[in-house]
Amino acid sequence: MSPYFKNLRDKIGNDLLLIPSVAAVVTDDEGKILLQEKSSGEAWSLPAGSIEPGESPEEAIIREVREETGLNVLVEKVLGVYGGIGFRYTYPNNHQVEYTVVLYRCRVINASGTPLDSETVSLGYFSEHDMPPLALPYPKEVLFSHVA
Repeated sequence: MSPYFKNLRDKIGNDLLLIPSVAAVVTDDEGKILLQEKSSGEAWSLPAGSIEPGESPEEAIIREVREETGLNVLVEKVLGVYGGIGFRYTYPNNHQVEYTVVLYRCRVINASGTPLDSETVSLGYFSEHDMPPLALPYPKEVLFSHVA
């Protein structure tokens, strides 16, 4: 947790916190999307995270993908913006959040190695038909809009 969000949590405890955030659709050559298995035991997710103070959404998604996957990406386009009750989540530590997420399609430009943080247990590419349930309800037709 960043110092900014830790400071907020120290003030509000587990109460609901609205968080501006970003997520990435990163694909392989077969059109499968990259998912991250979290070390906290949560459901699988897209590479994603919070926008930090002073950071643009594009800067945030480039940083988050690099930290969580070890991949350097180029932002190609915005796929949508999601939020509301469906994007409300309670973490295992009882912190309540509701995300407003800018969803980007990103292209890998190179790999910097292994993930830089301890949030990631494993990474995998999944097709629409074999992907595990996600922590947040992104529409599959948007996640796989790149598939002809």
